[in-house]
Amino acid sequence: MIIPILDMRLFREKEWLFSLLIISLFLWLIFLGNSALRDWDEGTVALVAREIWRAPLGSMHWLYPTLQGEPYYNKPPLIHLLIAWTYSIGGVNEWTTRLPSAILTALGVPLLYLVGCLLFNQSLPALFSALVYLTMLPVVRHGRLAMLDGTTITFFLLLLLCLLKARQNRRYAVGVGFCLGLIALTKGMLVLPLGAIACLFLIADRQFALLTSPYLLVGILLGNAPAIAWFVAQWQHYGETFLQVNFQTQTFARLTQSVEGHTGPAWYYLIELIKYSFPWLLFLPAGFYLAWKKRQTSWGSLIIIGTIFYLVTISLMRTKLPWYVMPVYPFLALAIGAKLSQIWQYGHFKVRSWTIFIAIIAIAGFGGCVYFIIAKKEPILIVMSIVLAISMSIVSWLIKERDRNFIPVLFFGMYLVLALLMSSQSWIWELKEAFPVKPVAELIRANVSPGTQIYTSFAYGRPSLDFYCDCKVTPANVSTLQQMLSNKSYLLLDNGALQQINLSGSKILGEAKGFILISPLS
Repeated sequence: MIIPILDMRLFREKEWLFSLLIISLFLWLIFLGNSALRDWDEGTVALVAREIWRAPLGSMHWLYPTLQGEPYYNKPPLIHLLIAWTYSIGGVNEWTTRLPSAILTALGVPLLYLVGCLLFNQSLPALFSALVYLTMLPVVRHGRLAMLDGTTITFFLLLLLCLLKARQNRRYAVGVGFCLGLIALTKGMLVLPLGAIACLFLIADRQFALLTSPYLLVGILLGNAPAIAWFVAQWQHYGETFLQVNFQTQTFARLTQSVEGHTGPAWYYLIELIKYSFPWLLFLPAGFYLAWKKRQTSWGSLIIIGTIFYLVTISLMRTKLPWYVMPVYPFLALAIGAKLSQIWQYGHFKVRSWTIFIAIIAIAGFGGCVYFIIAKKEPILIVMSIVLAISMSIVSWLIKERDRNFIPVLFFGMYLVLALLMSSQSWIWELKEAFPVKPVAELIRANVSPGTQIYTSFAYGRPSLDFYCDCKVTPANVSTLQQMLSNKSYLLLDNGALQQINLSGSKILGEAKGFILISPLS
């Protein structure tokens, strides 16, 4: 009787694994190309990838990437290379730009399920953890963007899976080194804190023999060899400039300085978690407390070490950016999944507080519906608000009745809400912080040759505009703009700057979204 039971359990786990893969790919890929690329990271990544794609076959451009003809020192080019490859297959567009990162991030959901199965030694908390991770707004939204963070998390989850598998079979330790190498080739020095978390977890889990395992050492040597070779190649090619920019300006300076004005208080990332982690944040304190009580277990120690070490590290950094917090979400998902599993199995409810908070979210959903009807008039967002309001109302009622079925209803409701949001034109809300780039880029492309230098009165440069117009658009003050016009350069001016500049000897080529394109007379 034991063998059939084990086989049936294995079959169910494979079913869940396949189901998680399908629903995560659907959520990450649905309407992936329906919005313009976002500044800053998406536009920059796309520019670098396109220059790799355009480079002559057999050139070393893949090894020495450039950004608008200048050396690109910021990050290793693994994701840029994958995007360039998708360009060669599907052309240059938003969908192909985001596709590699979206697929790799989506793979993190089934990977977290596998990690959870090994940590908890049961599938229920692992399943709940994966579903929580699947329905976290920051994970889905940032994972769909052409950025590096979601991919990094997936490689880290693969690393954890190899670590846990290596407890029974030391050969899996080889994979740990290769995962570290992939992280280094994706996000550079982020490999240091994530590697430190893995090392601390091994110590807390008393896997001391694994630390000195020849498989782990060989894996680290072989897996990190490509990353080390890339950094050495850049140093030999560019000299001290690469070390200064990549290691100092773009990496270690962020620990002690506010790079490009991105700063915030020490509690900056706690606020980020509060803003975007509902409704799951409601169960996080109890989940984290449960992990603390079970800190002698593998899953408890990993949650405690990963959450505290990583949050403290990024909170002490002077440079603050919202996506820096991304690697903490798998640990939070594990904590919340463990708590939800306990609720499902033992019925540990906090009826009053949970009912009130979920009811508030339901009311917010009804309020959002009214707002979108009056202001936005975008049908998908109206439907999204209705689904949120109805599903949260049902969840609130089920909690009040102490019915554990509130958990699947909550998962299903959040999945539908996120699917509707990703189907809308509003899932990248930062696009509305400045003028839409595509109409302005079309104006430039219709009148200016690719690669032309253009100067603009807009306050800052936008990599997404550079990408779409295939030119370099540089911000400048009025006096510099006047000088550039005298030097026969193209100008992109708003109405205010247009009135301050002497346009004699020039002509207006067109207007789009409040910007006028000026050309010198030939």
